[in-house]
Amino acid sequence: MASTSDAENVEVCRTRLCEEFAGVTGTDIGVAQCYMAENDWNMEKALNSFFDADMEKVFEEEWTLNQEPLTKTQKVGENEKTPEVTTVDLTAESPTKTSQKPPEDEDGGSGLTLLSWNVDGLDVENLAERARGLCSYLVLYTPDVVFLQELIPAYVQYLKKRAVSYLIIQGGEDGYFTGMMLKKSRVKLVASEIVAYPNTQMMRNLLIADVTLRGANLRLMTSHLESCKAHSGERVAQFREVTRRMREAPDDVSVVFGGDTNLRDPEVTSVGLPPAVCDVWERMGRPEHCRYTWDTRANCNKRAPYTSRCRFDRVYLRPAAAPQAPRLAPDHMALVGLEKLDCGRYTSDHWGIYCSFAAAHANDNPM
Repeated sequence: MASTSDAENVEVCRTRLCEEFAGVTGTDIGVAQCYMAENDWNMEKALNSFFDADMEKVFEEEWTLNQEPLTKTQKVGENEKTPEVTTVDLTAESPTKTSQKPPEDEDGGSGLTLLSWNVDGLDVENLAERARGLCSYLVLYTPDVVFLQELIPAYVQYLKKRAVSYLIIQGGEDGYFTGMMLKKSRVKLVASEIVAYPNTQMMRNLLIADVTLRGANLRLMTSHLESCKAHSGERVAQFREVTRRMREAPDDVSVVFGGDTNLRDPEVTSVGLPPAVCDVWERMGRPEHCRYTWDTRANCNKRAPYTSRCRFDRVYLRPAAAPQAPRLAPDHMALVGLEKLDCGRYTSDHWGIYCSFAAAHANDNPM
């Protein structure tokens, strides 16, 4: 017969699991208890059951109906402009560009353009329209590389249907996960891998892709680091692994890491950036209009009863060091997703980060 203490330990464990489930899915403890109990208190099974029940239905109608082109108002930095986004059909390799993008060669040049965004696929409200919102930004900016966090299977299937000019790499198959999108006309995949974080309690990992861009070797890395203040220790350990892999990459490779890091500045200080690694926002002069990527004062998606302004989403760069290797240097940064969709909500509860990098050789010393 089980002792009273054993029963108490089980209860404590199950309460913790319910709290984690509720935190990940944005539900309450009651919903969490139902899903956890129905799935024998297995977190992964419970999350999969939750997502499967709601998410496929969200996009079912979207896949079967023809959509009208989505027009949006885009805001970059502190200056508002109102060009129209011509379409969300991404089958064309070279959609119409607008004056909002930084100047570039007609063929895209030898630099790199990047969009990093936590798209909040866990939020099922207006998800189809918000996914179309993401596609409108892909048309507007046509980034070479896209880092995405909080993807779910239905969201990926939608992107595969609409964004055919991109190769999509997934950081997982079930629950929620990260992903990368590589523009097929410019970025060639060499290899990819998923690095597990052994102590994560939130299904987090590190997605890595080795690619070439106009003869330059790049290592692309994205992750969604552990969330919440209580998990600072695990988040710091994950970030330490990220910086180690950036530091140990070959000298002829430029490394770009970006994602929803959930980092606080003291946590970064405790780890310390390797000498060759820079925070792109800091390197760009700490522009105030790009400081807060999670801003409940400006973003109403979560209907938060409090004000929280944090720089959770970050991009880091380690340029190649080999003398003849093309070397990246950041030259532009902006937040995207700053205006509401027709549904009255934003594309995500996070703002996205758009960056561009110029290319030179190490002996040109662009940094």
